[in-house]
This record gives sequence, structure tokens and C-alpha cells, in this order.
Amino acid sequence: MSLTVFGILRIRNLFAVVMLGSIFSLMAAAIFVILDAVDVAFTEASVGAGISTVLALGTIALTTDREKKPSHTKILPLIVVILTGAALIYGTLDLAHYGDPNAPAHRHVAPSYLKEGPEKTGIPNVVTSVLASYRGYDTLGEVTVIFTAGVGVILLLGNWRHIGRRREDEDA
Repeated sequence: MSLTVFGILRIRNLFAVVMLGSIFSLMAAAIFVILDAVDVAFTEASVGAGISTVLALGTIALTTDREKKPSHTKILPLIVVILTGAALIYGTLDLAHYGDPNAPAHRHVAPSYLKEGPEKTGIPNVVTSVLASYRGYDTLGEVTVIFTAGVGVILLLGNWRHIGRRREDEDA
């Protein structure tokens, strides 16, 4: 994944950048599958590698496939990125250590999900019971976002604008 990011930073051909970005998203989805986060992997694959790639390719088709040389120095964006990164890192200093059994997430809701989830929901898989029952509205919201993005891509890249013009031409 690091090599893919390095390639994205160095290449000026936007088509190659889009393809590398799609490859990066697919590798991230594979890592999520390995970590048993299949729902996140599905979302990453469909939005990151699917819809984002289609939108970027559509944009390239309407514009150009070469990145322009920047007319300003790169120092201001670098300063903004460094300050943002420092703020994000500072924000993570209060987080519990990875795998800490005394972390708040492991002490309050998680034990009841693990013990009572399959019995209360009737679903034997704990992850499925959490996603389908406890977080049902959240999952519905995620599916709605993916569906809306898909409809947006179809409308952006579809042939519906040309059909309206043909009908106007036929009526005239």
C-alpha cells in the first residue's frame, strides 16, 4: 500500500493516479476482510474502488488526463498538512491502548452484546446481530448512502441528457 501511495504522489498522469487509487482501495478492502470487518470491506470496495473510480474516470473524460504544474509554491499546502496531521495525532493521545481490556468500549456495551446479543436478536453471529439489530438504522443509512451514490453516478454518466435533446429535436 505504501508503494501505491508513493506512486500516486509521483505520477502526473491522472488516469494512472485513478487506477492506483482504485488499487489502494481494493487492498484496503482486502485488509478489512482479513480483520473480519466484512461490512467495512464491502463499503470500501464499492465506494472507494467502485464509485470513486467511475466518477474520477468520468471527470478525466470531460477534462484532461495530465496534471497541471502548480503556479504557486508547495510550502503552504505542506504547512497545512503538517498542522492538520499534528492536530490529529494530538487528538489520539488520549485514546486507550490497542487491546486494552479496561478500555471503555470493552467495559460497557460490548459485554452485553456478546452475552445477550444472540439470545435477544435470534441471530447466532454476534457481528450480524449488532449490525442488523442494534445498529440497524446505521446500517440502513450506510446502504442508503451507497445507493444514492450509485444513482448519482448513473445520472452523471448516463445518457438521459441526450435523450431529452433528441425528443426536442424530434418535436421541432
